[in-house]
Amino acid sequence: MADDNLKATNQTIPFIYTPHPVIGMSPEALDRYIVGSDPDTRKPIIEEIIDVLTKPVKATKATAAPQAIKPIAIDRFLKADTEEKLQQLFYDKGWTDGLPIILPTEERVKKMLAGTCAAPDDIAAESFKFDTREMVKYTVENIAVIAVMAGAKPEYFPVILAIASSRQSSLMPSTTPFEAMLLVNGPIAKEIGMNSGIGAFSAVNQANSVLGRAWTLMSIAHGFAIPRQTLWSSQGNNHTYNNMCCAENEERSVWEPFHVTKGFRAEESVISIFRGWTYVNSTGGASHRSLTEELNIELSVMPPLNSSATIIMDPMVARELKEDQGFKTKLDFCKHLSENIKMKNGQFWKTDYIDMLVASEAYKGVEPYASWKKLPDDALIAPYHKPENINIIVVGGETSPLWKASDFGYSGSFPVDKWRAAPAAVECKDGECGLPDAPGQYDD
Repeated sequence: MADDNLKATNQTIPFIYTPHPVIGMSPEALDRYIVGSDPDTRKPIIEEIIDVLTKPVKATKATAAPQAIKPIAIDRFLKADTEEKLQQLFYDKGWTDGLPIILPTEERVKKMLAGTCAAPDDIAAESFKFDTREMVKYTVENIAVIAVMAGAKPEYFPVILAIASSRQSSLMPSTTPFEAMLLVNGPIAKEIGMNSGIGAFSAVNQANSVLGRAWTLMSIAHGFAIPRQTLWSSQGNNHTYNNMCCAENEERSVWEPFHVTKGFRAEESVISIFRGWTYVNSTGGASHRSLTEELNIELSVMPPLNSSATIIMDPMVARELKEDQGFKTKLDFCKHLSENIKMKNGQFWKTDYIDMLVASEAYKGVEPYASWKKLPDDALIAPYHKPENINIIVVGGETSPLWKASDFGYSGSFPVDKWRAAPAAVECKDGECGLPDAPGQYDD
């Protein structure tokens, strides 16, 4: 929608920002920012805001119609050179994460394209480019180049295209150290040898590592790693090298797979995306408290946005919850957590991002926030009031009853099968391979 408006008016979207930090600052300090100077222009910020809202925006050539581009070069091919110099060139151009890549030769890209039924010039993704203020479309061939760079095999390529189709970056333009997680469900996880057991989040499995890295390289190519433009994180997060990528351990889980809880069939292959700020590792048998008591301690220190949390548990934990404690489904346990995890009202509202993003809902009368706002600080509330927003994922090798509790929110699930190389009996057209979209594809 914004792109259509830009094409019609040939105008840029103005960006104005205040000094830092913003998080944790008092209202008085934030007010001083607004009447103070823009860090770039040195003009009063409030005057710039008024000008943007009341005066015409100057036209610019930067907002041409969206176009497919090659994310690694203006020309289709780079000039021949030594491997060392080409590796350095890719880094100097901002096309890599700083680690060595597989150089994307024409032959390698052609082999990668054999892993999908989509045509090389089909559109696989699009993103907003902050430097040129335009929506840019990326072809299947563009994504194949990045897949080669990440070290992918052709059989990984449908998964990478599904990630690209999500239009979501693994890197976030925030001053805080956001991180992301990529989960693969369905038959393709086993077909390409993904790890869902011992060391699933460790650097020991090729498919897990490559798929997670491909997502970061796509995000870099899409322009999400430009300091002070799209990259503002003060310290960054080393998880963004491969984004906590793994498969769910469906074979050893006593519950239905995650993608089935989102409306897909068990036999479908699906990727799901999660993102957030924080997670806490459990310490296994070091405590005599129950899992609910432990999670109450861990999750109660992370006031949730929209009741979101993601708990990644070993199959041993899931088995105990079902067989010994009677939670027949993941949702049953989520409802239990929703009712039993409590937090002091003051702790909730005095958290910076809650005050910034949720207080407005309370003032509009949205429940339960409106009622919580009227309670004293020491009143106990149940901040995970939407059990459907608590995600349970079963991952691990059953060597210890461990879990990870996080504030990660679910960002959506996306089908892999429509990107697969076509079986002989399936007709391909425009990258769809004759397969219907699955339900829940764009769930929030």
